[in-house]
Amino acid sequence: MTQPPPPPPNQPPQQGGFGPPQDPPPSLDKPQQPPQPPQTPPTPPQQPGFGAPQQPGYGAPQTPPPPPGQQPGYGYPQAPQGQQQPQPPQTPPGYGYPGQQPNPYGQAPNPYGQQPGYGYPQPTVPLQPQAGQPGGRKGMNAQLVIIVAAVVAIALIVGGGIWYASSGKSDGKKDDTASSSGGTGGKDAKGGTGGASGKGDEKVPSDPASRVLFQVPEPKVDDSTVVSGSWLTDKAYVKAGVAEINGYDPDKGSKLWTIKLPGPVCEASTHTTADNKTAIVYQPKMPPKNSSAGCSQVSAIDLNAGSKLWTHTVNSGDRPISLDNVTVSANTVAAGSTSGGAAWDVTSGKSLWSPKPTDTCYDAGYGGGAKLVAVRKCGTYDQRELHIQTIDPKSGKVITEYKMTPGIEYASVVSTDPLVVAADVGDSAGDGSGISDFFSIDNKTGKLITRISAPGAQFAAKCDGITRIESCTGIAVGNGKLYIPTEEHDGTGDYSKTNEVVAFDLATGKQTGQRADAGDGYTITPLRMDGGNVIAYKRPPYDKGGQIVSIDGGSFKETKLLENPATEQVRDAETRMSPEYSELLYSQGHLYMSGVYADKPSTTGDKEYLAIAFGTSG
Repeated sequence: MTQPPPPPPNQPPQQGGFGPPQDPPPSLDKPQQPPQPPQTPPTPPQQPGFGAPQQPGYGAPQTPPPPPGQQPGYGYPQAPQGQQQPQPPQTPPGYGYPGQQPNPYGQAPNPYGQQPGYGYPQPTVPLQPQAGQPGGRKGMNAQLVIIVAAVVAIALIVGGGIWYASSGKSDGKKDDTASSSGGTGGKDAKGGTGGASGKGDEKVPSDPASRVLFQVPEPKVDDSTVVSGSWLTDKAYVKAGVAEINGYDPDKGSKLWTIKLPGPVCEASTHTTADNKTAIVYQPKMPPKNSSAGCSQVSAIDLNAGSKLWTHTVNSGDRPISLDNVTVSANTVAAGSTSGGAAWDVTSGKSLWSPKPTDTCYDAGYGGGAKLVAVRKCGTYDQRELHIQTIDPKSGKVITEYKMTPGIEYASVVSTDPLVVAADVGDSAGDGSGISDFFSIDNKTGKLITRISAPGAQFAAKCDGITRIESCTGIAVGNGKLYIPTEEHDGTGDYSKTNEVVAFDLATGKQTGQRADAGDGYTITPLRMDGGNVIAYKRPPYDKGGQIVSIDGGSFKETKLLENPATEQVRDAETRMSPEYSELLYSQGHLYMSGVYADKPSTTGDKEYLAIAFGTSG
């Protein structure tokens, strides 16, 4: 997989929002005029560090058709959200675009040597062909064969699942080489486990129409600063700010508490303990411009009390090492790095294990939640061997181990129970998604159950397994199945795009034949499991608000749980926070969308927001 060159440090694009800081939400008392398609769609702002605007990838907001006689213009601008200060990826057009292959997740390494994670900014880009490029209403003959191939490909993807069935084996024998035949799961928003298929905890509101509950203003900074991390408890919506963690009233947005930190948050666990404790990695001081102070501090925080429990570092000799990732499982905090992994008791901060100088292998990172899984790296760079180990969270003792085929450099933990790992085998994904294959592994025996081929050109999930071991988006695991979205393809309307969510059986590796359609102009992304159901976000077209739907795990019937306002002001703010590159939390009629970067004020004068909360009245 060829990655674009690394961007200049500390130069992500700008993030936007709407309204002045902490303004009252747009009033729903006054009649709202239905949004009108603009006669000439606005031109997006230039992205920092780049020249010409980039092409859209998966999840780009839909644009209205152009006036007769005009070339299609740009879509509504989408301000980015980012992780670890890289530039936005270069993204060729979406699936089905004439003459080009999709690359919605092309990425470049950031200044810390890490891949961007959820919250990484997606550039504002034109949806239609540009001057000098093939496509549009004219010049289509040269691309006819490619377009027909694209239509056939998507039909095969969402059909019976035969063409992309895995050749993985259920006899425990290793078979994790790329196949030419090819064809975070089980958790709710607060860390609970799922139940039987078709049963979940999310209530269906009497009226799914939502309103803006509150907005969190973006902090003022002189340079782009990481603000990664958000959580939801029964009492608070918690969001990282600039060198601090803040708890907010989940309905009103009033600040409940603040945990001050000496430097910015680098990484944050998405998992919590049963009593709402979690962990973060942060810098020991505010870095000077265009440099890093190193992500060496790890702390456990109590989301109920709004307090920091303890802080530790991992030393190599007399110097602290920089930690790449952090997670929580049972009552253990575990953090990995290129120097090895370490773990502590959540409550007391007692050290459970740390890197051994004599080790020839090292724990690059961990997946948490229901179980604790280590990705252990052995061998040299060009002959790497990855060991996927289920380990005891108290002692670090290896319970089971699966050795991947030598030469696979990176792997991501998608789910720890059932154990599902993603990898880009032989750099064959070709789209920067980090996924060409999924591996279903038996937690009890450490044997491979099956391998699922998921070509990057057809499926839109992504993982950042280079250093951020469990940073995956667009994937849900439950009911013995893997749920992933297809890439965007043409809808039925002019210039519209759409996609689907499909399911793979984790025992056989084959598609089940189930499909949840996004609907014309929408793109759908799985967020998590709710018992046996899949909670998914539908990114809207230019004249609608986004939706949260529940997909029944058995019938695949979709139930609308929330639909955001379609007013231009609200819609533009929502579409700046894509599910691939932002943090989305949904629970009981409440949707929280937040970025992971605080940026310098926009030169356009637009008001910018760190988080937006929506809620239903039913």
